[in-house]
Amino acid sequence: MSTMNVYSRFGGKDGVIDELYADGYRRLIAAIEAVPVTDDIPADLEHVAHAYRDFAIQNPTYYSIMFQSAMHQFEPSQTSVELGLSSLNAFVDRVEAGQAAGTIITPSDCSAVDIAAWLWATCHGLISLELDHVGVELVSWPTIFEAGIRTTIAALRPAVAASTV
Repeated sequence: MSTMNVYSRFGGKDGVIDELYADGYRRLIAAIEAVPVTDDIPADLEHVAHAYRDFAIQNPTYYSIMFQSAMHQFEPSQTSVELGLSSLNAFVDRVEAGQAAGTIITPSDCSAVDIAAWLWATCHGLISLELDHVGVELVSWPTIFEAGIRTTIAALRPAVAASTV
């Protein structure tokens, strides 16, 4: 297919990049939604975090477009931004389910969205450092991801949270 055909179909370079951005989020959402829901919501959240990491490791170009400004001066469309933000819902829904079941606490008056954003940011920070190969001579990012996510989510379990008060 010619460049002109691609650009006319998507309205130019930004349209192509916007579609890649949106497609990346659709794929990420599908990967996260594929994680089964069980009665152990904190464990489910760990599995969601791993699905997020697996997506990033298997799709570094998508991840770079979605999160690391791979395309300088690219501004995603409002529709794509909303799709991206909806990916947070996979965390929010599970946090809310855990709160309703009493298996997830609500620390410091944080909302379910706040907790989900905290988990998302933790995943994102660790994954971004791994994909950027920061400090690989000194650390094992897969090991740090596993320990960091497990520790972060354990802190949301009522028994663990109560023991730290």
